[in-house]
Amino acid sequence: MTTILAIDQGTSGTKAIVVDAEDGTVAIAEETIRPTYLPGGGVEQNPHELLDSVLTAGRRAVSMAGRPIDGVALANQGETVLAWDEATGTPLSPAIVWQDSRAGSICAELAEHREAIAQRTGLVLDPYFSAPKMAWLRRNLTRDGVVTTTDTWLVHHLTGEFVTDASTASRSLIFDLDGAAWDGRLADLFSLGDERLPRIVGSDEVVGTTRAFGQEMPVAGLIVDQQAALVAEACLEQGTAKCTYGTGAFLLANTGSDPVRSSAGLTTSVAWQAAGQTLYCVDGQVYTVASAVRWLQDLGLLQSATEIDALVAKDSDGVMCVPAFAGLAAPWWASEATASLTGITLATRREHLILAVLQGIAAQVTELTALVGRDLGRPLNRLRVDGGLTNSAALMQAQADIAQLPVDIYPNAHATPLGAAALARCALDPAISLEEAVGDWQPATVYEPRWSEDRAQEFRTTWAQAAEACATKGDHS
Repeated sequence: MTTILAIDQGTSGTKAIVVDAEDGTVAIAEETIRPTYLPGGGVEQNPHELLDSVLTAGRRAVSMAGRPIDGVALANQGETVLAWDEATGTPLSPAIVWQDSRAGSICAELAEHREAIAQRTGLVLDPYFSAPKMAWLRRNLTRDGVVTTTDTWLVHHLTGEFVTDASTASRSLIFDLDGAAWDGRLADLFSLGDERLPRIVGSDEVVGTTRAFGQEMPVAGLIVDQQAALVAEACLEQGTAKCTYGTGAFLLANTGSDPVRSSAGLTTSVAWQAAGQTLYCVDGQVYTVASAVRWLQDLGLLQSATEIDALVAKDSDGVMCVPAFAGLAAPWWASEATASLTGITLATRREHLILAVLQGIAAQVTELTALVGRDLGRPLNRLRVDGGLTNSAALMQAQADIAQLPVDIYPNAHATPLGAAALARCALDPAISLEEAVGDWQPATVYEPRWSEDRAQEFRTTWAQAAEACATKGDHS
């Protein structure tokens, strides 16, 4: 029996679970983190808060579990970066969060290289990814130390190693997708050619040991949070897809060993490296999901996300929302886009606004399901989903209605750490397959579409026009 401490270091908090193959999840601890939202598109986190949340949540979970731990797994945000002193581990900058759009000017300067970058990396030239943020940080904050994604810094504190995994590296814009290695020419483009970059490891690789959570234990299972959820939901075969509803929404589809270049404005990255193989995924993002619900709370329209289903209208009464509160990702890639609410009259009430925001989220995810189907060469026939907002029946029903797909709710609130734990289990016991490490699961709930195809198509067409208007306005701002 292998017992794993799996840590999911995310945007809004850090979750630590202790899980083993026989008893399942035996302990859970969470620490909340509040990013700082700055004028001009800045989003930052305090690195000390990130590290403290990892150590505190991890130690609490181990204490609650009351059993020996065989290994530690770590899932990370993917594109959040910071500068730090490699000798001491001291942060030399804030953590620049994946939502931060201040590197837009860096991307604009490199616009002529857009197609070449996309071909090499599978990604779109956008401030969402880590290399533009690293370049912006170097230009505006500090030239000292090393600049890396947060996982490298956290693992360094735990083990002393200087590593990142292939899925995280592939989210940078300086990674050769086909060769699964850093690309020096791309690093030069971003003025990062002289930077010391971490060693790239597999997600089923033991990278070192730590005493941070008690007795010395191996650290393995390094992976980006969204790819970890793809593992947990057993999307292990080509053509299977999941969407996570967290701070943002992230739709990923497994493309197998083929690094498909999207023809539809999506991004392609490494899903995971394990058992000596590199598997790939295509993905699309909705930047504001739980953060859009938090905006409703900040306006006083909700006390908490748990109130959504009690307060939401049965019909939006013509109110429509494009929730581009932090720009639009695929397929528009308009980082300057702003949100819109249309169709508001004196008869509009808060319940209409709440439903419009939920439908806007579902509509944006639906655009991604269609694009993924195009890249895979066949439409998706169902969608596996996880994340806190899958607790909202109103949002999940809107998703099924607008996408015209059955929606399978993952039965566990901890998909990301469970995926990382499965990979760590493979690292500690190479004799077991990833399929065995993940195991079988059945949906907690299945939402079937209630809307007619015509109604869904009419809504999608109208919503897409509103989204295009937001994207175009962003281009001209």
